[in-house]
Amino acid sequence: MNQDYIVPNNWSVIEEGFDAERVKSSESLFSIGNGAMGQRANFEENYSGETFQGSYIAGIYYPDKTKVGWWKNGYPEYFAKVLNAPNWIGIEIEINGEDFDLNTCLEVKNFERELNMKEGWYHRSFEATLKNGTEIKVDVRRFLSLDSDELGVINYEITPLNKDAKIVYKPYIDAGVKNEDANWEEKFWEPLETKYSDNEAFVVARTFKTHFNVATYMSNSIFLNHKNLNSSPVKVDASADKIQFAYEVEVASGQKSSIQKFGGYTVSLNHEKSELISSATKVIAAAKAKGYEALLQEQIEAWSKIWEMSDITIDGDVKAQQGIRFNIFQLNQTYLGKDSRLNIGPKGFTGEKYGGSTYWDTEAYCIPFYMATKDQQVARNLLTYRYNQLDKAIENAEKLGFTNGAALYPMVTMNGEECHNEWEITFEEIHRNGAIAFAIFNYFRFTGDYSYIPEKGLEVLIAIARFWHQRATFSTHKDQFVILGVTGPNEYENNVNNNFYTNYLAKWCINYTIEQIEKVEKEYASDYSRIFSKVNLDAAEIVHWKKVADKMYLPFSEEHDVYLQQDGFLDKELVKVYDLDKSQRPINQKWSWDRILRSPYIKQADVLQGFYFFEDHFSKEQLEKHFDFYEPFTVHESSLSPCVHSIQAANLGRMEQAYTFYLRTSRLDLDDYNKEVEEGCHITSMAGTWMSIVEGFGGMRVKNDALHFEPKIPEQWQGYSFKINFRNQILQVFVNANETKFTLEGSQELTVYVNGKAVLVQPNTLVTV
Repeated sequence: MNQDYIVPNNWSVIEEGFDAERVKSSESLFSIGNGAMGQRANFEENYSGETFQGSYIAGIYYPDKTKVGWWKNGYPEYFAKVLNAPNWIGIEIEINGEDFDLNTCLEVKNFERELNMKEGWYHRSFEATLKNGTEIKVDVRRFLSLDSDELGVINYEITPLNKDAKIVYKPYIDAGVKNEDANWEEKFWEPLETKYSDNEAFVVARTFKTHFNVATYMSNSIFLNHKNLNSSPVKVDASADKIQFAYEVEVASGQKSSIQKFGGYTVSLNHEKSELISSATKVIAAAKAKGYEALLQEQIEAWSKIWEMSDITIDGDVKAQQGIRFNIFQLNQTYLGKDSRLNIGPKGFTGEKYGGSTYWDTEAYCIPFYMATKDQQVARNLLTYRYNQLDKAIENAEKLGFTNGAALYPMVTMNGEECHNEWEITFEEIHRNGAIAFAIFNYFRFTGDYSYIPEKGLEVLIAIARFWHQRATFSTHKDQFVILGVTGPNEYENNVNNNFYTNYLAKWCINYTIEQIEKVEKEYASDYSRIFSKVNLDAAEIVHWKKVADKMYLPFSEEHDVYLQQDGFLDKELVKVYDLDKSQRPINQKWSWDRILRSPYIKQADVLQGFYFFEDHFSKEQLEKHFDFYEPFTVHESSLSPCVHSIQAANLGRMEQAYTFYLRTSRLDLDDYNKEVEEGCHITSMAGTWMSIVEGFGGMRVKNDALHFEPKIPEQWQGYSFKINFRNQILQVFVNANETKFTLEGSQELTVYVNGKAVLVQPNTLVTV
C-alpha cells in the first residue's frame, strides 16, 4: 500500500492529525529551500521521537573517506557528502517549568501542517496538553527568503488556553551536528569562533578537509500580543560550537506570545572568510529594517514570479494538479540557476542519500525543464558546470587507463572528481558520458544558441568521443566494435556486454562530434584552430573514431524484431512483472542481489531510454514493438522510470497507461511509492514529471527550429495548460478534449506545428486549433 495521508489540494501539501510514525516522511515532504540553502521540516522545538535532523547549504561538501571491504584499483578515495549544516532553527521551549516536546504531551489535537507552494512558506499549528496540565495553542510559520538567499525566517507563536503561563523561549544555533550517513561516524565541522551581543549570535565553523567556512547566525525578538517587548536574554549559554539565549515572558491565558527568529548562513563561497560575521550582521540589519510581514510579502511576490512562468494547470484532477506543482516547487527550491558552480543533487535539500552530488540526471532530465521555464542562461550554466570540470573528467579517465585526453565524466561528483564507490556503477555505468553530449545537442536544438559549442562544448565532445573510441573493442569474431563490461541505465544488470543503449549512444556521440568539428571548422575558424592545437587533434584520429561508429555492434533479435537490452538477454527466464507475486515487490527490498541480476527485471527505461532520446531515429512501429517487449519486464523501481514510460505511452496513444505512469511520477514522494521518502524527495526525477505533461500529453518536440505539438488529454482531466520560453518568446498552450489554444507574449509572430500542420501565432492574440 502507498501512503495516503497528504490531503489533496491544488496549491498546498497538507497533513492533518499528529502521527509519530509519519514524522520522518513529513520532514522530507514539507522541506523548504531557496537554491542557496534548504532544510527538512524538523520541528523547531525539542522532539524526543524518531526524527532525521537536516539542514544543507548549496556547494558545501565533505570528502568522506571511502569505506569498502576490499579495495580495487581505481576506486575513488572518498564519497562526497552534502553536509548536514549547523542548525539555526532550534528553539527549546519551557512552559510553566516543563520542557515542551510533542512526543511527551498528554494530548495533541487539531495538528495541521501546510507547505504553501504558491507563496513559498511552511506552517504548523496544533493544540497540546503538557504533563503539567497547561493547554497551549501553537502556530509556527517558516520560510527561506528567495530575495535574500542567506536569510531564513521563523515566527513561533504560543497561546496558553487554560491558565496563565510563564514561557521561556531558548533559541540557539548549533554547529555540533553530525550527518546521518557518515562512513566513519566522524564530525565534519570544526568550530572556529563564537560571538554574541544583544539579541544576535554567530558561530563560525569550518569543514574539515575542504575548509569551507560558514557563519551560522540568529537574531531574536519577543512579542506579546504582536507588540515587540524589546527583551534581552535573561541567560546566555555559550560553548565552542553552540550559543543559546533564554527569554522569559509572562503570558495570561488567551494572550499570544511569540518569538521571531531570523537565521541562516553566510559562506566563504561568497564572502571573504574574515567578513562572514560582518556580512551576516548586514543580512540581519536589512531583515529587521523590513520586518516579518514585509519579508513574507516579498516571499509571496518572488514565488508569484516563478509560478508566472513555470506553473502547469490541470482542471478536474486535484491529485494530479497537486503532484505537478509539488514537483515544480521542489525543483525551484533546489536550483534557480543563479550560480554556475552549483548543480542539482538527486535529493536536493531534503536528505543526504546519494551524497547530494551531481548525477547524469541533470543532463538527461533536468535541463529540458530549466530551458523551457527559465532564461536559457540557466541551462547554459548547467552545461558550463561540466565544461569547468573537463580537466577532472580527463583525470578520472586516466586513472582507469585511458589516454590522449579521453574524458570520463563522473557518476557522482561535487567538484568533477569521481566519488562514487560501487564498482558496478563507478567503472561500468559509462552511459553518463553520453548524456552530457546529448545535453549539448539538446541545448542547441531548443535554444538555437550555437555559440556554446565553439566556445566550450566542442572540447567536451572531443574528449567524450575519444573515450568511446578507446572504450570500444574490435571483435574479430563479429567483425564489429563491441563495448564490454558495462551497466546500462537498468542497474539490475551489472557487467553485461553490449548494452544497446550504451553502444547506440557511443556511436551517436562520435558521429555528432565529427559533425560539430566540421561545422566549427567552416564557421568559427579561430575557435577551430584554438581548440585543435589545445587538444592536439588531427584528421587521422577522426578517421579511427569514424571506424568505431560505423562498425558499432547493436544486439538485435530477429525472432522478436527488437534490439536486445544486451547480449544474452533472451537467455533469462522471461517471466513478466504481472506474473510476479505482489508480495515479492519491490524486488530491491525483497530479493538477493544475485537473484535480481539473473532476473529479466528492468529497474528503469534502458532500451526505451534510447528510444526516448533518439525518437526521430526510429519509426512509431519500432517504438511500439520495443515498448510492448520491455515494459512488461520493467519494475519501475527507479524514480527516473515512470516519466519516460509515460511520455512513450502518450506518444503511442495509450492514454490510460500514460496517465497511470504520470500519477506515479508526480506523486512518487507524496504517496511514497518506493517506501523510502523519509530519506528525502526525488528531486531530479521531478523534472521528468514536467516532461511527462509537456512532452507526453502535450507532445512537444523541437524539429527544424520550430515547436511541434501533438496534444492529447487523459480522460480524467477537463483541460491543462503550460508555458514554454522558446528562444526568448513565451508561448502558453491550453489543451482540452476538443481544441488546443495558444497565446504568445512578445512582439514577433511564431509558427508552431500542431499534428504536423503549421499554425501562425500572433503576439497577444488567442489562436484556437
